[in-house]
Amino acid sequence: MNEKPKITSYRDLYVYQETYKAAIVVIKQVLPKLPQEERYDLVDQLRRSVKAVPRLIAEGFGKKDQRAGFQKYLDDAMTESNETVVGLSQCRDIYSPSVDKNLCDELIDLYDKAGRQLYKLKAAWNRFKRTTNNDRR
Repeated sequence: MNEKPKITSYRDLYVYQETYKAAIVVIKQVLPKLPQEERYDLVDQLRRSVKAVPRLIAEGFGKKDQRAGFQKYLDDAMTESNETVVGLSQCRDIYSPSVDKNLCDELIDLYDKAGRQLYKLKAAWNRFKRTTNNDRR
């Protein structure tokens, strides 16, 4: 039987690991390719949203014993992930070939997948909390 590893930290969450690495790629490889006139708009917005996703996952994990607290952070991380998809799509569609279209497509897919993973994590956590609360009765 293939047992899943125990989650003891936010660092154990695959969605955290992937969005953390992706944020570094966006900041180092995509944002520097955007024109100066986007510095206070698309660049700042994308920089904020890519940094926010792993931060919100980490912060939410710290509140995992508070059902509503953890849920809120996962919802916020999903929102930031969606915002990142839109920003990367705009980079690709407006600033290609300056911005690597294939890299943007890979990152868009990653953040789209991250949003789905966060949704599933939220649902799984709800089931787990219901089960553990029922076991305590």
